[in-house]
Amino acid sequence: MSQPPSAKSQPSSTNQHRDLKHQHTDAENHNHGPGHWFEAMADHMGQAYLRYSFTKGTEQEVAFLTEALGLVAGERVLDVGCGPGRHSHALGQRGMEVLGVDISARFVELANQVAAPGVSFQRLDARELPFNEEFDAVISLCQGAFGLQGDTSSNADQAAADANPVDPDFPVLAGMVRALRPGGRIAFSAFSAYFQVRYLEDQDSFNAATGVNHETTAIRSEDGRDVEVDLWTSCFTPRELRLMVQAVGLVDVKIYGVTPGVYGTNPPGLDHPEFLVIATKPA
Repeated sequence: MSQPPSAKSQPSSTNQHRDLKHQHTDAENHNHGPGHWFEAMADHMGQAYLRYSFTKGTEQEVAFLTEALGLVAGERVLDVGCGPGRHSHALGQRGMEVLGVDISARFVELANQVAAPGVSFQRLDARELPFNEEFDAVISLCQGAFGLQGDTSSNADQAAADANPVDPDFPVLAGMVRALRPGGRIAFSAFSAYFQVRYLEDQDSFNAATGVNHETTAIRSEDGRDVEVDLWTSCFTPRELRLMVQAVGLVDVKIYGVTPGVYGTNPPGLDHPEFLVIATKPA
């Protein structure tokens, strides 16, 4: 369920905004219920999601990850928060057997429409992944799942602390690691707290206690209708990410500063919007 960046355009209809917000409220009643606030957004965007500029770097990202993770044809890859499946499709073209999972039924439908042999998609909640040592590699990119679990309720701090003492996104990471076979590799991206605070915009509200940024923006549908929505993105520092991956037992940890479509081995810095974590599950 990779989330879109800011879109500055105004909503075309107050009623559309109200309808979408109502769907958000249903999913938000409890952040660990069967739904998620992103589902209504994905339903509205549909195929239009792939018009965002940050989705245009898929080939470069997959080429880098194929080398960084040592992926070879025939290996099984799990793509968590796959959205319409752009990374899954690209990996499948390289001979990998890929399962993409996303909480958005609409995105899963779109992904399955163009799925090649060896690539499949299922609607699953990243917080409750059912897999156990089944995959050679796991990826979760562009805030597809990791980074979208920050509680949106008024008692966010205490609720998150009670449910997940480490971080609300910890169950997603733990589930991805559990899905890996021993010796398997993982790659996931996380939004940079440094970048978010340094380039805070008028529509942003950054909660320093939780590291969650709240943004009000507009998203566009396939037929060009804009609606105003709320986004919540958890932001991280490299130190926090290292502590989390160590807590789930990963080794050979590398953290790079990256920009969508420009993955590489740059060390973390203040001007990279994302961090890319690459690590291994002990054999």
